[in-house]
Amino acid sequence: MIGIIDYSLGNIQNIKNALEKLGYEYILSSKYEDLKHCDVILLPGVGHFGNAMETIGRLDIKEDLLALAETKRFIGICLGMQLLFEESEEGNAKGLGLLPGRIIRMETPHPVPHLGWNTLSSQNPQLDSKDVYFVHSFMAESTETAVATAEYGVTIPAVVKKDNIIGIQFHPEKSGDLGVDMLKLAIEGGL
Repeated sequence: MIGIIDYSLGNIQNIKNALEKLGYEYILSSKYEDLKHCDVILLPGVGHFGNAMETIGRLDIKEDLLALAETKRFIGICLGMQLLFEESEEGNAKGLGLLPGRIIRMETPHPVPHLGWNTLSSQNPQLDSKDVYFVHSFMAESTETAVATAEYGVTIPAVVKKDNIIGIQFHPEKSGDLGVDMLKLAIEGGL
């Protein structure tokens, strides 16, 4: 069972569609009691880092998310990935602190937001040279935990991993069949 964190800042319908295509059962909730029985937790996200952390605070679920991350495969997608880090320049807010480092505004000669298809570079052949869909203006500052990157006038940590914590900066649910397959890899521990 997949648990999708419901905090009103996610690309929920597209995530649900991808999970249904893969044949996974899921639950959408912000309640620890509902999510503690799940095997994998997905933290989606679209929007502003500071607002997302305010919402998590208002729902009083930060400690629940941290507890779930101790024992479950925990996957953050787009803004959800950024929330896994310690802090962000966007809203000067503290994150969940599950990954080391901070989120910074993209400084690149190209237009921001980084919007559209880009190619991954990775030692993992299931990720390397794959084209995926990005929509973001902020990125992880460090590639310390990166298992895949993309170039956009700057090196973007596109997939990060530390133990059972996985962050995906691009939108696998908007990246066609290949992206859905990558989501399956993350869920099943293949990244």
